[in-house]
Formats: sequence, structure tokens, C-alpha cells
Amino acid sequence: MTRQRLDDATKNALPEDWQDGSPVPAMPEPDFSVRRTTLIVLLAAAIVLPGVYAAAVAYSDFRARVASATDATVRTARIAEEHALKVFDLNETLDQRVDDLVRGLDDEAIRTREADIHNKLQTIGGGYPQVASVSIFGPAGALLANSRYYPAPHASIATRDDFVGIRGGRILEHVSKVMTWHGGNGEAVFNTGIARRSANGAFAGLVSVALRRSYFESFYRELLGNERGAMTLMLARTDGAVLASYPGGSGSAMAPRELAAALAHGSRSGVLRTAGEDGRREPRGGRILAYRQVGAYPVYVSCAYSEAAIWTAWYKRALVSAASIFVPSIVLWFVLVLSLKRLAAEKQAWKRWQAEASMRRSIESAYRQSRKMEALGNLVGTVAHDFNNLLTIIATNVQIARRRDAAPLDRELSAIERALKSGQSLTRQLLGVARKQPLRSEVIDLSRWMTASRELLRMSLGAKAALVVDIGRDVWPIEVDSAELELALINVAVNARDAMPSGGRCTVRATNVRLERESGFALTGEFVQISLEDTGAGMAPDVLAHAFEPLFTTKPKGMGTGLGLPQVFAFCDRSGGLATIDSTPGVGTTVRLYLPRAAEAPGAAAAAPQHAAEAEPAGELHVLLVEDNDEVAAGTEALLRMMGHRVTCAYNADAALRMIAENLSSAEEPFDVLISDIHMPGANNGIDLAEAAQMLAPPIPVILITGYAQELERARNVNVRVLSKPFDIGLLESMLQKIARKREVRSHADGRAT
Repeated sequence: MTRQRLDDATKNALPEDWQDGSPVPAMPEPDFSVRRTTLIVLLAAAIVLPGVYAAAVAYSDFRARVASATDATVRTARIAEEHALKVFDLNETLDQRVDDLVRGLDDEAIRTREADIHNKLQTIGGGYPQVASVSIFGPAGALLANSRYYPAPHASIATRDDFVGIRGGRILEHVSKVMTWHGGNGEAVFNTGIARRSANGAFAGLVSVALRRSYFESFYRELLGNERGAMTLMLARTDGAVLASYPGGSGSAMAPRELAAALAHGSRSGVLRTAGEDGRREPRGGRILAYRQVGAYPVYVSCAYSEAAIWTAWYKRALVSAASIFVPSIVLWFVLVLSLKRLAAEKQAWKRWQAEASMRRSIESAYRQSRKMEALGNLVGTVAHDFNNLLTIIATNVQIARRRDAAPLDRELSAIERALKSGQSLTRQLLGVARKQPLRSEVIDLSRWMTASRELLRMSLGAKAALVVDIGRDVWPIEVDSAELELALINVAVNARDAMPSGGRCTVRATNVRLERESGFALTGEFVQISLEDTGAGMAPDVLAHAFEPLFTTKPKGMGTGLGLPQVFAFCDRSGGLATIDSTPGVGTTVRLYLPRAAEAPGAAAAAPQHAAEAEPAGELHVLLVEDNDEVAAGTEALLRMMGHRVTCAYNADAALRMIAENLSSAEEPFDVLISDIHMPGANNGIDLAEAAQMLAPPIPVILITGYAQELERARNVNVRVLSKPFDIGLLESMLQKIARKREVRSHADGRAT
């Protein structure tokens, strides 16, 4: 009945002349030959106009490039300013902490407690890559304590500019010039410090934090990325002394005189055009320079964009544009204006025809695809379930062999375990495509989660491809199965790697989006868009049309399963989102995952379960094992017996219910735990059995084992433990030990009550 209603709905959505099932008639080729001939004749007279048009395009392009370069410098300077502000704020906090540490202590007291102060200085400054050392100086400039050396060497900074300046109350010298730190193998550093004050407010010395110049230059190198040849980043004091710069730079370098003049007038931010190195203001010798003051500190960051790079890029583009532009003449435009009405009418008729034909093709394709996916999902789900049973048999028997100390077979058992992992991954993909893979949804912070998964993605891309991750802290939390999300990203990364055999770049971005019906999306609401862009070979349109179809692959035989992108599509669909893919041959491919925003913030990460091998044995249990597959039951029973438990087996849930009833009415040892499959023959399944066991007094602890998503969702509504096939032997053993310990605690409590 459902399929008949779908057929009727599809048929009613089509135009009346197509509801008889006849195929869409072929679209006639428009005849524009006469107009094309007229246009070609008129174009012969339009020889003068191409040069004018090319000049206008070139001028507009140059203006756009200058504006883009200016925007890039301003944006980069803002990022560098935020980075520097965080570092200097942190240093100010470190200085204050050190000042609080020695407040009220004179020089002799500090030297007396130098060992303890040295250890605390190490703790305060040792965890930050930008900090070279933390020092405490006396009022005469003598070094009293240092985070790197104990005892502190005899040294004095009495004549150093920053010491003299801070003692004299100069704000500028709170950030020193670049100097060579001999204690760090000649490393270039600059110091930030605050004055220590005695109880009466007199100058009592200096607390100084030495910052590595290389730390800032490394950050600038990563920030500039592909623009390193055209852009320069600089950190300088208000007097023009350069603290760090990339590329190039030295401790004695000075900022450009235009910037120094702006700083002298107290400007906090702005954009300048600087002259060339020889001082001349030639168009191609200068730079576009954006600068910003770092908070209230006497420090500025500046970003310069070379005008020579702008001219070089514009010149190449201008040559291409000038060679390709050909503008119609004024006479031709006059003729075209006269024919606009008829052309507009024909264009509208042509669009309506295309829309109607496309609508029918889309509806028919969607209907065929849904039927194919339904049949394929049922087939794949059945095969994967049976395959899971086979993997469970192999896994349990491998564990049995290992527990029997089969050391001579360790190599062979390791090979079997590796094959098991591959089989589990394949089964997981099959169940995901069939929408039968159990999902364990959790709320995650994508920026933190991606930090942990970054190395796995890098390994999936291979050594030749570069990974760029651009995920801000403001991205909304999402509620997904983190394992399935990780698998989806890996599947896309593997496809990107295969599309870039000679290397390339894969960029991962995440943004907050709101989808609306008017934008052409099937879903509406707030979503997080995760896009993965590669610079590979791309896909042809005919390949792109089948990219999300299960078992479709263009890779050589044995190189691909055709389950990667279908798993991505199925994961997004089951998570309440969608997936799209765009590709251009020779340019690259972009896969976008739209995942719904979580309703709540992510909670604290759950502690990892302790491995069973780390827990102490907690006694023998009487286990009722319910499994309809003889091989699975035999392997699980043998493994449970090796764990030290007593096992009674039942073929299905009906037989297990009878055994429980007989056990309760007899004097036999009661069952301590029930381990059962869910999908079994008979009137009852594993969930029915679990519900019956929970109604007993006292209830029997239940562990259910399944491989179907729909069964797992129902099992979560019952107060039982659930394992997905093929289950982790260590996790099962850990569950049994927890149940055994609870039984012992309950027995002791009953004994005390008696």
C-alpha cells in the first residue's frame, strides 16, 4: 500500500501530458543561426572597443587587488595583535604572580629561600613555549633568582636600558629591546618586567620574563601561510625597535619611518603606504602596511603587503584578459536592444521547458534510488549481521587461544586480530550504509574534538598531502556519534588522498549556518557545516551523480569498496542532517557535512573504562548464556569458563525463561547474570527476556548483545548493559567483575543485617 501511494503521489506531481507514463520528449535544439550570423558580421566592426573595455577591466581588477591586499593586511594584523595581546596579558599575570611570591622579602631573604623560589619560578613559567626564563632582580640590578639556574649566577643589569627605564618610571622600557640570551645558546629574547615595591612604595627591584623572539616568528610564519612571499609581519616597540618579524628581521632592526612617524603621533591603528627600500615612492617599490597597538602596551604589530607582488599578479591577469576580451560595437548593442523582448520571451519559455523536464527526471530518479536503497539496505544488513556473528566466533576463539598461553602462535594470532579489525571496519561501513549501525550520540565541542582527531586525519591523507584545519572556537556544539563522525571524515580524507597522488592540500573548515527552504535545502534550522576541500583531480559530472551510491567506485579493482561516501551520506542523514558534494575536474572536490546544532552544551568527557586486566578478580558468577548460534555460544561459553565463571546455556529466550523459572523454584544456585543476544527465534527476543529478568526480586543483571541499530535503540529503554557485535572481550570481563563485586557487597550487607 505504501509503494502504491508513492507511485500515485509521484504521478500526480507530473504534468498532465506525462501522467500516462510516457518518456520525456527530447528537448529541441534552439535555432539561433540567423542571429549568430548577424552578430558575427556586426562584431567585425567592433575593433576599437576591446581596448577600452580591456583597460576598464584591468583598472577594476587592479583596484580590487589593492583592496583585497589591504583587507588581508588589516585582517592579519588584527590576528597578530590578538595573539600578542594574549601573550603580553599572560606575561603580566606571570610577573604579578612572581611579585606576589616575593612580596615583603628583601634581597637577603630571597637569597636565603632561593631554592624554593627557583622551583616555584620553574612551575610558573615552565609550561609556556614563549617563556625563556623568569628572573628576579634586586634594587641595584643584581640577579637574585632565576627559573633556569640554581644557584643564580652572579650577574647585574644595573646599566641595562629596561632596568634603568622601569626604575625611572618609563612605560616604554616595560618591554625591552631584543637581546641575546647567553643562557639559552645565544637565543634572541626580549624582556617584559614590572617594578617591585617595598612596603613604603620605594623601588625594590625588578621581576622580568624573557620571551623568545623565535616563538613569535614561528607563529607569524604559520599565520602568513601561502602569502609568505608577499607579506611581512612585525612586532615592534613604539620607538620603532623591532622585537620580532617574519620573514627576516634582527634585534637591531627598526620599523619603517612612515610607521615610526605614525607611532610618534600616538596613532593606535591604521593603514599606510610606505616607500621602497631606497626611499622613493615608486608604485612598485612600496608596501601597504597595517598596524595596531597591542592593548595598552607600548608595542605594535604591523603587517605589510608588497606592492610589487600585487603588480606582478595583476600584470599576468591583465595579459590574459586583454587577450580574451572582445567587446561588441555600439551598432551591435543597438541591434541587440531591439531584439531583447523576443529574446527574453524565448528564454523564459526555454527555462520552463527545462524545469518541467528536470522535475520529472528528478522525481523518477529519487523514486528509483529510494527503492534501490531499501532493497540494498535489507540485503547488506542481513549479510553484515551474519558476518558479525562470524567475527564474534573468531574473536572469542582468539582470546581463548591467548588465555591458554599460545605463545608460539603469537604471530599468527596477531595476524588474525588485524584481520578482525579490518572485518569489523568493513561491517561497520556496511551497517552504516544500510542504516543499521547503532549510533551512540553525544554532545561534542567540534574545535576540541578536531584537535584530538587531527593526527588521525593527517595519517589518512598520507605524507604527500598537507592538512589545514580552520575551526574557530565559536562553532556550535553538535550531537552525533563521534566514532561515526571520525569514520566519515577518514573516508573523505582517504578519497582526497587517492585524488591527490602527487600531493596537494586538504582543508577542513567548520562554520555555523542556518538552512532555509528558500535556499533550496531540504532541511531547515541551525546546523554546523563541516567542509573538506581538496585540490585533487576532481570528478566528472557523470561520476559526481553517483558518488553517494553504495558500492559505486571508480578505483581499480581491489583498491576501493564503494562504501566510503555512502557511509558519509548515511551518517549525516541518520544524525538529522545532510551531505553534499561539489567537484570540478582539475580543480578539486568539496564535501560538506551539515550536522544539527546540539540543544545543550557538551559535558565533561567521560572517563575511559578501566581495562579488565587492571581490575582484581571478584569471584565466580553463575552465568545464563542465551545464544541461538551454536558456534558463538560455544566460543563465548568457553571464554566465560576460562574467566572462572559457571555457565548455563539456552538456545533462545523462551528456553531461558523456563530455566529461570525452574531455577527459582529449586534449590540450585541462582543465576547471577544473564548474557543474551537480542535477535533470536521464538516468541520472545532478548529484550523481552531482559524485561522479565528485571521484574524478578531481586532482579538479575542483564547484558544484551546486538548488531542492529533499531534493536539497540529499544534496548536503551531497558535498564541493562548493552554490547555491540562483535563485542570487546575486555569490556565484557570488566562488566562481569563489576557485577561480581556488587554481589559480594550485597552478600556482606545481608550478613551484617542477619
